[in-house]
Formats: sequence, C-alpha cells, structure tokens
Amino acid sequence: MGSAARNLEALPLALALCAACAEPPRPDENRTATTATASATASASASASAPATASATLPASAPALPTFPPDAEARLDAAIRGAIDRGEVPGAVLLVVKARHVVLHKAYGLRAKEPSPSPMAPDTVFDLASLTKPIATASSILLLAERKSLRLDDPAQKWLPDFTGDDRERITIRHLLLHTSGLPAGDAITSYADGEARALARIQKTKLLHPPGEVYVYSDLGYILLAEIVRRASGEPLDEFARKNLFEPLGMKDTTFRPEPRLGARAAPTERVADKLLLGEVHDPRARALGGVAGHAGLFSTADDLGRFVRMLLGGGEFDGRRILAETSVRAMTELEPLPLPEGSPDKPSSRSLALGSLFGGVGHTGFTGTAFWLDVRRGDAVVLLASRLHPDGKGDATRLRRDVANAAAVIPQSPPVARVRVGIDVLEARGAGVLAGRKIGLITNHTGKDARGERTIDVLAASKSFELKAIFSPEHGLGADKDALVPGGKDARTGLPIHSLYGTDRRPTDAMLAGIDTLVFDVQDAGTRFYTYISTMGYALEEAAKRRIRFVVLDRPNPLGGIVVEGPLVDPGRASFVAYHSIPVRHGMTVGELARLFDGEKKLGADLHVVPLEGWDRSFRFDKTGLPWIHPSPNLRSVTEALLYPGVGLLELTNVSVGRGTEKPFERVGAPFLSGPRLAAELSRFGLPGVRFSPVRFTPTSSTHAGVPCEGVALDVTDPAKIEPVRVGLAIAIALRRLSPEEWKPSGVLTLLGSARVHEALVRGDNLPKLVALYEQDLKAFSERRKPHLLYPEFDKDNR
Repeated sequence: MGSAARNLEALPLALALCAACAEPPRPDENRTATTATASATASASASASAPATASATLPASAPALPTFPPDAEARLDAAIRGAIDRGEVPGAVLLVVKARHVVLHKAYGLRAKEPSPSPMAPDTVFDLASLTKPIATASSILLLAERKSLRLDDPAQKWLPDFTGDDRERITIRHLLLHTSGLPAGDAITSYADGEARALARIQKTKLLHPPGEVYVYSDLGYILLAEIVRRASGEPLDEFARKNLFEPLGMKDTTFRPEPRLGARAAPTERVADKLLLGEVHDPRARALGGVAGHAGLFSTADDLGRFVRMLLGGGEFDGRRILAETSVRAMTELEPLPLPEGSPDKPSSRSLALGSLFGGVGHTGFTGTAFWLDVRRGDAVVLLASRLHPDGKGDATRLRRDVANAAAVIPQSPPVARVRVGIDVLEARGAGVLAGRKIGLITNHTGKDARGERTIDVLAASKSFELKAIFSPEHGLGADKDALVPGGKDARTGLPIHSLYGTDRRPTDAMLAGIDTLVFDVQDAGTRFYTYISTMGYALEEAAKRRIRFVVLDRPNPLGGIVVEGPLVDPGRASFVAYHSIPVRHGMTVGELARLFDGEKKLGADLHVVPLEGWDRSFRFDKTGLPWIHPSPNLRSVTEALLYPGVGLLELTNVSVGRGTEKPFERVGAPFLSGPRLAAELSRFGLPGVRFSPVRFTPTSSTHAGVPCEGVALDVTDPAKIEPVRVGLAIAIALRRLSPEEWKPSGVLTLLGSARVHEALVRGDNLPKLVALYEQDLKAFSERRKPHLLYPEFDKDNR
C-alpha cells in the first residue's frame, strides 16, 4: 500500500461530500469541495450539536434569527436569472441557511417548458441524481456503522462474497465511500439488460483501474455496491432503510425513490429519452435499469427537505429535537482530507472546487441533473440549489450558475442577530412555568407549535418538572398538519403521550379526553382568516374548559396578515358553524390570544383564561417582518403569499372552480374547464386592484375540484403585500366569474364561507364591487370598536402600516 493510501486511512473522512456526480463523467461535474481546517470544523460541529432540553425552569430560548441583507438577495437573484436568461437552465429553486436557520427559499423561472410552460414553485420535486450518494447511501452506511451492523473498515467482500480476485479482497467499505476502491466510473449500460442480480455480479468482476486506496476515481459502481451492502447488512433495500431511518425522522416528506403520482406531478422534468419526457422518473440510465433505486442515483426531493438534511448536519446530527446521526458520523461527512488524485491532477483538492464557487468554504456535492448543495459547518451556513439543466433538450449547463450562486452566498456577512418576535412558548421558557406551575396539562397543538430553537412545544412541556403534560390534542390536518381528511387519534412516538383528535368523531374535548387534566394549553399558528378552523377548535375547547373550570392558557403567535387591517363581512346571526365560530370579519386582524379574550368576553364564558403574550410584535407586522420561519399550518398554505391570498381566493373553494388545490400553487390560481384564462385575466385587470397582478394560466389539479381535468384561469401574483386587500380580490373574482360564466359558475357555495346573506345576494344579483363592500363597511367599523378591549398589542393607524 502506497503512502497516499496510508495517509488516507489515517485521516477523518469527508464521506461522499467531497465530489460531484458524473453521469457519464464530465470534467465540469467532477469536483472536490473546498478546504476547511479540521479543527475549526470539529469545533463548530461539536458546539452546534449540543442538545437543548427544557428544564423545570423552562430556560430562555435561542438567539434571534440572523439578518439577510437585501443586496445579498439581489446578487443571488441576478446569478440565477442570468443563468435562465442565458438558456442554461429553465428555472431553479434556491434555499439559503444562515446560522442554521432558513433565511431564503425562493423559486425562479419555469419548472417545465414542455409540454407546456409551467412556473417553478418552491416545493418543486427534483431528480437529485448523484446527491443520492451522500443523502441516502453514505448516510445509511454511517447509520449502520453506528449500530455496529457493519464497520467502515470491513472488507467489502464480507458483504459481497463474489467480490474476489484482482486485489478486490483489499477493498473496504471506506474505499467505496471515498471513491478510492479502484473501480471505474461506470460500465456499459448493456450490462443491466438482464436484471439487477446479473448487473451486480458483473460490477463485482469489473477490472480495477488502480490498486485499492491508491487513486481517487469518482465511481458510480462503488455506490451501486454500497446500496447492496445496505440491503445485506440491514435486511432492507436502500429506499426502505433510508425512508424509515433518515427521511421520516427528519420530516423529509417529499424525499423518495420512485415518486408516486402525487409527487411526480410536482416534479421538474428532465429530457426526452426514447421520445418520452422523463417526469418523476430517474434520468440516470443505470438507476433506471435497476428499477429506479440505486446507490448512486434515483433519489427525488425538494429544497425544503434538503434544507432539513443540511441543517441536521450543521446541528451535529440533530434536527427538531431528534438525533438522526451521531456527531462522529457528521464529522466523517464534513471534515475534509486530501485525496490521492490521479497522476497529473492538481495537488490540492481545493483547486478542483470551482463548480462550487471559489469563495464558499466547506463541503458539498453536485448532481448531473443540475442539483447541488454545500455547507460550511464553522459558520452554520448552507446553500441548496436545485435546477433541471437537462430540460428540455439535454443541452443546459449548471456550472456557471453553481459558481455564481456559491460566490454570492459566500460573501453574505455574518451580521449580528436582529430583534425578532418571540412567540408565547419562547416567552414562557424565558419567564418560567408561571401559570402552568403544578398543573396537569393537555396541549392543543400541531407541528407549528415550536420554539425558537425548533423544539416542539410538546417536548418542551414534557421535559419540565414544574408541571405534567398528560395528553396532546390535534386540530384539523393532524399533528403534522399534513392531512386533508378526518384525523384519527393515536400516540406521540417521541413522548408516548396519547393524541386526541379534535377533527374526527369529536370536534370538542370530551370528558374522557379531559380526564386528569386541569389545564388546556393552546399553541397553534393561525392563518388570520375567520374560516380557518383552528380558531374554531380553540373556541370549542375554551367553552369546554370554562364548563369544567379547567384553566385555559394560550401561547400567543402572530397573525400572519398583520394586526391592523380588518376586511370582509361579519357572520350573520344564526349562521355560526365550524368555519364561522363567532361574528367576526373574514380578515379579523387579531392574534389567537386576542381572539380567545374576545370569545370569552363576548360569549360570557367566564373562563380561567391566561394569554402568554408575544414579545417584539406590533400590529404593523405581517409574517415576513417577524423574523420567524414560515411553517406551513396546513397542507395548502405553504407560503406567506398563499396565507395572504387565502381570505379572498378561499371564499371560492366551495364553488365549482379550482382554487389551486392539487397544484404547486394553491390559492395562487383560480380556474375551471369552462373558463378562458385570457378573458378572465382581462376582466380582473379592469378592477384596478392594488397589490396584485393577474395573468392567464392553464393547469390540471391532481386533487380537489376538477381533479385530473385541464383548467384555464388566472395566476395571482402579489406585487405589494402592504397594499393588497385579499377579500376584495376574492369578491372581484366572484363578480368576474358571474359576468363571464353566468350559466356555468355556481355561486351558492360562496355563502358558507362569506357568512353574509346580504353580500351573497348582492353578488348573485350582479352588483358591482363598491356596492358589495359598502354593505359591510359599517359592520367593520363597529367590529373595530368591539375588539379594542380585547387587544393585547397597541393599535396603529392603518395608513402607517
């Protein structure tokens, strides 16, 4: 064994994060990450990974989010739009992490050019190509090593008995991970024609290019063998093992091999193969021949999911309060070491890193399809860049794009944290148990219930010795806010506590559910819209608590639409329902804590109500001004923009038009088979509505109204969040639908969510928008006075919002 190999064995690993994919190998794709000192990386990794738990005194939450300068975003925008303008990629999705927090998540350009143009969305699913290696394969191998199911220095032959001859007995799992086994990059695609078993047998007999450990040669074949080792060591195929042990614990709900149709519909297509456009089907020919699951390629994912993966690495193997990988495994993936490069290559690995930018220090990986991620453990920073450069003709190129984005991200300053909003759970942690001391608690929450560290409120309360968490209650959409059906009860996997559904057989807590509980705590992010059912669940629970003299505590959270503007009609007397709990406007401008005070006072419940207030929030703040990360409160409110449009576009969803459910842009589009997109866009443009632009669009929803049916309509682009009045927008769309399609459009469903028979009758009658608005303007003024005694945060003049 040569000196290079001996040095390699003695140094820590940068497993699978040292090189980019090659399919087939291309000079601009085979890159090694830039150099970072092992000591600095190890120090950052260790400090980032310290677990945080709640004690009896509920210690203060983590520091504020880092700033993200507007000029930095402008540089990143310019880099990506430049690549789109040059025709190198049709579009892209970018996610930037600073100090382990997501500070930017943005979509650009088109998801698809063919068969018809389709806009890129933040949740677009991409063929990750060789990002499969670090995310699925290397991580699975390291996890099996942690569990002592295998050792990295095991001869590969231990798991592959036929891997013999030609010095193959000396190849270890470590060699396969580091691309130093001597195996070539690939083999003939015809080798896969007669099945996986024969293909694996041929790979094990492939002639080595170099003695094991002597030379770095990026190899897909080595990772195909690693997937087989995962199967033999764990008893499960790679896709199943990675799903159960990595993706599901991390909450990577859109990460999978062989995406099902639901995900495939959101996928960015690659190129045509045998006259077939690959959409949700792996591009790599070897992975495709292996049935879509392979160790080197085949994984599909989104920027949000990859953001979770990189933040786990930046957190030393922990994410969202759960340990996914040991710190030693993370160090193995993120600490760099010299590689024995082929003769004639530059001596320093960092000189081979231009695909990842010349300034960004850290480790990373690229994929042949145009995907990439890289991270700097010392700074807690990461970038995820996803593009489909192969669409539509296979001639695109992501090399310059990666370099420009990496360099733009690298110069973003590590500015000090800015003042940010602290939500109720953060304030509770900072102040101590307070109103919860000595209590037996039932917690109404979902996955939006988290503190500044990303810890679940469930885990924070469960860890305290000052009180006892007895049960969890989930509202509509379930604990994960990911279901669009009735929600069953169950048990929380992490705490073992029972989960009682308040959106199943029962909508209110029952005696059986409340047995042994003397305090209900509510911690759920609301959407700021009357017909969003979380506030109805809170109201019902508040009533049941008042009846039983159970204390009710609201851990307050911001109204994402701000706290100044109120908009839309109030609910008629006698028209209360689960989507209209109380007589308030469609857009009420109150936090959940303030609403609880209003409900208790106006309904004369006499509840033992306590609100743990926000800190640092004023009524002028929309959600994007809070510094808080957006956590989707339900499956179809995936962004602040969708939450802003929801009070208006949502009014239409019980009629026979699609509001974008089942597309990548829910509530950002409206359409139906009987509509003309250009005509509807032109009609709406005549209203002169501020803060919004309408453009024709065609789409086919995969679920909900008109599922599987091609629709025409309009896309809504919010041009100024401070000026848009979403309820007026919704009413304008309803008026336009009535004018353009008086026979086809059925407006009766509007009444349920609108709540006002007068306004609905005027709509059906054909009254114009000013007349509709005039019908409820006096009610809004009266409501503004009604709410004043219940507000917790000072009011401002709406003209200064």
